[in-house]
Amino acid sequence: MSGPAVLNISYIFPNGDRYDGECQKSSDDVIMRSGSGIHTTPNGIIYKGQWYNDKMNGSGRLEHPSGAVYEGEFRDNMFHGRGTYIFQNGAKYVGEFNENKLEGEGEFTDLKGLQWIGNFHYKAAPGLKLKLDI
Repeated sequence: MSGPAVLNISYIFPNGDRYDGECQKSSDDVIMRSGSGIHTTPNGIIYKGQWYNDKMNGSGRLEHPSGAVYEGEFRDNMFHGRGTYIFQNGAKYVGEFNENKLEGEGEFTDLKGLQWIGNFHYKAAPGLKLKLDI
């Protein structure tokens, strides 16, 4: 027995958002984003990546018009798992995320290019250590 058929669609939502990619019909005949796809908004937000149950799930890249970019793992439309977040000002965090929060082992590169490593807990990062290349 095979699973639901994969459909390739292009859909414009009532709010002007656009989705181009793979979908599947649910058991109650609702078409949901599932597989690879690109979602764009009129204000310039772009998501390219995996979908499951009509949500960003799996690996993907989310770009904001401000210049901020997240690339990594998503779960239920949130940054969750390993990823890289480049802030609008150019600073960068590479590490673990938990429900859109920096959580766990990571490395933060500041605007001067200094790399700080340690455990992050949302907005706090006690005990960060400067990474030195000697």
